[in-house]
Amino acid sequence: MQHVYKLSDARLPGPAIVAVGMFDGVHLGHQHLLRKLVKTAQAQGCRPAVLTFFPHPDIVLGRAAGRYYLTTPDQRAALLGDLGIECVITHPFNDEVRQMRAADFVDQLVTHLRLCELWVGADFALGYRREGNVEFLRAQGQQKGFKLEVIDLVTNDNSGQIVSSASIRAALEAGDVETVTHRLGRPYRLEGEIVRGDGRGRTIGFPTANIDVWDQQVLPAKGVYAGWCHLDGEKFMAVANVGNRPTFDGKIVTVEAYLLDFDRDIYGQTLIFDLVARLRSEMKFGGIEELVAQINHDVAQGRALLEAEGG
Repeated sequence: MQHVYKLSDARLPGPAIVAVGMFDGVHLGHQHLLRKLVKTAQAQGCRPAVLTFFPHPDIVLGRAAGRYYLTTPDQRAALLGDLGIECVITHPFNDEVRQMRAADFVDQLVTHLRLCELWVGADFALGYRREGNVEFLRAQGQQKGFKLEVIDLVTNDNSGQIVSSASIRAALEAGDVETVTHRLGRPYRLEGEIVRGDGRGRTIGFPTANIDVWDQQVLPAKGVYAGWCHLDGEKFMAVANVGNRPTFDGKIVTVEAYLLDFDRDIYGQTLIFDLVARLRSEMKFGGIEELVAQINHDVAQGRALLEAEGG
């Protein structure tokens, strides 16, 4: 899979069917659509490709701030590649792109991707003042030799609820891990370098790995979570705290994972934590003994849950 950060850098061996969208999280709705795109491309002898953007337009236009993304651009590209997409273009969304006329952007798609089909959502628009709506793009396709396919990136899950990136963000902020897993079709993943913390966990018998998660990725609600940690191809049961450790008057929200049955120096390595279940909300304890007793309970509960789940 080819991943480039500029449309002009894309190199494909043949004409492409291209889906345009943010695809943040690559949830079940995205997966359903893109599997259909890949199948269509294969049947027509075209290359399946995705054009997406970074930063998110909501961030650039001031409609969102802080932790907003479900995946990093590289994680998103890898997930798209797993679906059979051969080329992912993560194009910069900036003032130049905002001011570009829609016809000029279409010309770039035709030139760099040898566009044979363009797949967009019903409310999609690109270019200056959103002039490149579906009607405009359909006319462009007739003039420039590509077909426009209007699709819906949002679908209903088995419970009849809407699957969207926004709904997954809301579920994460509520600590509803089960809903997040269901709508993504996989566990929610936190990943980052293991950095040094204050070392307090080791002093109370529970050394933790402090994961330096990307500061723009959505974190789940503060609390304690059970999940699986991945380190250098190995997999471990883990219980992680997401929060600012109120017992110690912490100010910064951190992600600290305690790997069960594990004792190694792993500073500087990359650790992945896949959330399986929320065990409890974050609490402030009256003292160290009370905290240690609760952690022991959390570890036992997490171990039982993960052993039953089987990974």
